[in-house]
Amino acid sequence: MKASIVILAACALLLAAWPAAAANPSLKGAVGPGETIKMTSKPKKAGTYKLIVQDRSSEHNFRLRGPGVNVATSVSWTGTKTFTVKLKAGKTYTFVCDPHADDMRGSFKVPA
Repeated sequence: MKASIVILAACALLLAAWPAAAANPSLKGAVGPGETIKMTSKPKKAGTYKLIVQDRSSEHNFRLRGPGVNVATSVSWTGTKTFTVKLKAGKTYTFVCDPHADDMRGSFKVPA
């Protein structure tokens, strides 16, 4: 019985010391007001990210696309939306407003 308590206590200590899983780093994008679209932060390396988009215009949307990624807000919607995206090393990703793709776009390359 005493051995069981000691083992149980040791397991509890190990679990308490176990590091919590690191949260995905975040990237931030924004569209609007007006004719603006931007990424206010960009990835430093490949991996899984939380993309937080602030859509401030019902005339625009924010789309991020590239290898394995195609996420977007809708044109008439405004607010903040979060996506989980997995970005690949050495690849280029484009952010764009679909209705105004010729003028409202940008891109970034994930470091290799």
